[in-house]
Amino acid sequence: MPRVKGGTVTRKRRKKTLKLAKGYRGSKHIQFKAAHTQIMNSYRYAFRDRRQRKRDFRKLWIARINAAARMNDISYSKLMHGLKVAGIDINRKMLADLAYTDEKAFASLVEAAKKALA
Repeated sequence: MPRVKGGTVTRKRRKKTLKLAKGYRGSKHIQFKAAHTQIMNSYRYAFRDRRQRKRDFRKLWIARINAAARMNDISYSKLMHGLKVAGIDINRKMLADLAYTDEKAFASLVEAAKKALA
């Protein structure tokens, strides 16, 4: 009985992998083994970084809020506590956006936080 070579199936699988590896540097977009290894790593990075992105954005928002808060003579932690005491429920994304785009609105929030702390 002749052996089964699986030519079309194998070729299809390899072509699919090399198509995914398009744009990779060096042999990683030419050789199947190198391409497959890199794609597996890429999937791992993508999975990890979908979670990492959320942390990175939170860090960025906090840095922006802190910088703007210190321009208004208050620290980040005191500002956040003051807003909580004042009953102002605003998330860090929106707060950072205000600090970045509308300084007057942010300053009014800072004043409200300072009043609540006093």
